Amino acid sequence: MNWRIPLFLLFTVAPWVLFSPPSILPQDELWKRIDDGLFLSEFTSRKISLLKIDPKYYSFKLLCASEKNRLRMTARQWCQKHNLISAINAGMFQTDGITNVGYMKNFNHINSPRLNTRYKAVLAFNPVDATIPEVQIIDLKCHDFERLKDKYQTLIQGIRMTSCHQENVWEKQDKMWNIAAFGIDKSGNGLFMFTESRYSVHDFINILLSLPVSLYNAMYLEGGPEATLYFSATGVEFEKIGSHETDLNENGFPKMARPLPNVIGIVKKFR
Repeated sequence: MNWRIPLFLLFTVAPWVLFSPPSILPQDELWKRIDDGLFLSEFTSRKISLLKIDPKYYSFKLLCASEKNRLRMTARQWCQKHNLISAINAGMFQTDGITNVGYMKNFNHINSPRLNTRYKAVLAFNPVDATIPEVQIIDLKCHDFERLKDKYQTLIQGIRMTSCHQENVWEKQDKMWNIAAFGIDKSGNGLFMFTESRYSVHDFINILLSLPVSLYNAMYLEGGPEATLYFSATGVEFEKIGSHETDLNENGFPKMARPLPNVIGIVKKFR
């Protein structure tokens, strides 16, 4: 969605919803194994879902409408058309409905050439060699972006949520909405993260840091009605869609997945 957050995302939540202790599962029940290197954890009391992706088994892909005849599709449609197991927003986009708000590069294709000085995180994958992690979030305040940027074929700039020291760097706010985000854990796994509950981003980050998932750092992708996470593999399928204040859209109709210009997807590697 456009980076301007609409006023109708404001709403009131009882304090106990925001500050009750998170639902913590025993470590052996925390992650449900879906397949080799692929695990799902759902904190039901918070309506927070985390998909853990081991890059030894899965490749990350950036798909852009600017590279695909400017055709925007829902996350489900992106998956079905390009044989993806899962897809999540690749970030917020400008008013043209196509261009990322920060720098975005996919191999030789440039979706957005401008490095946004306000956004301090860059998701990087498709490395040029095996000397660097297959996927990482480059923190522009504590990593050497100039050294790292040429070592990856895919770069997606967004707003950092945590520092590389696991600190919440988002200011407190009153506005709340559904959130799609990308994380890296301390073992180097990628995390697709989605909340169906509405939180301020600051509070959502605090919840993520309190969960026993070994979060290293995280980057904001999207919020509100455009926020989407779709998954389908080994008999498991779900589609999580953001909304305004209710499960109805602004016109009173049931919420529906919106077409997205850019998504991050995963495909299984052949081993």
